[in-house]
Amino acid sequence: MIATPEDTTRFRDVSSVMGHGYCFTYVHGLTSEEVVTRLGGRPEEFTPMTLEELSGVAYSRHDGKNMLFGVVVVGDWALLVEPLGSLGVTEEIIVPLSAGTRLVSQYYRDIKGMDYFYWIEDGKIRFEYMNQDGYSHWIDDGEIQLKFPYPEHYSEEMPDELAGTMERIDSVYPELPYPHEGPAFLLAECLTGITLTPQLLEESTYLCGDLNPG
Repeated sequence: MIATPEDTTRFRDVSSVMGHGYCFTYVHGLTSEEVVTRLGGRPEEFTPMTLEELSGVAYSRHDGKNMLFGVVVVGDWALLVEPLGSLGVTEEIIVPLSAGTRLVSQYYRDIKGMDYFYWIEDGKIRFEYMNQDGYSHWIDDGEIQLKFPYPEHYSEEMPDELAGTMERIDSVYPELPYPHEGPAFLLAECLTGITLTPQLLEESTYLCGDLNPG
């Protein structure tokens, strides 16, 4: 069940569980091992961890070049969780990762007040939020409008699937807040059908490992 926009407490709860920063990436139809392989990792070198263990390693190693992540299958989706990481909003990584499928990702870092959001279909960006630039598309007079001035960056298809969620967000948040304050979670739920909760994150066991930037 997709939560209503009025249910905002859990957004704060998820953020508190993840600490100072996080990235969640949803990839449809892949196993954990397939995600690791697509990212250039070796599944046999990855280790099962809880969220607490993953976060502990991420915070102990953090140097601004964090390539550590955990991945778990939730329904028909592989969910990548990165404490302090940003693989899920690095276009050189997520565009090829989306080959043949749908990818949705959301990123927030409280120290820099940074928000990013992506919806990619088979290598084509359908919708995004870029820190400082805002949303690539939004609804106006009942229709989705392109907001960014570089249409060549996006799929020719308008993200009409999000229209209803955009209207709901507008009705609850007259002054549109930053994505991490609610909209990113609602948009991700619309596109994936997954309601992200602290319980889901804390009770999962992740296949975890580090990618070599080289």
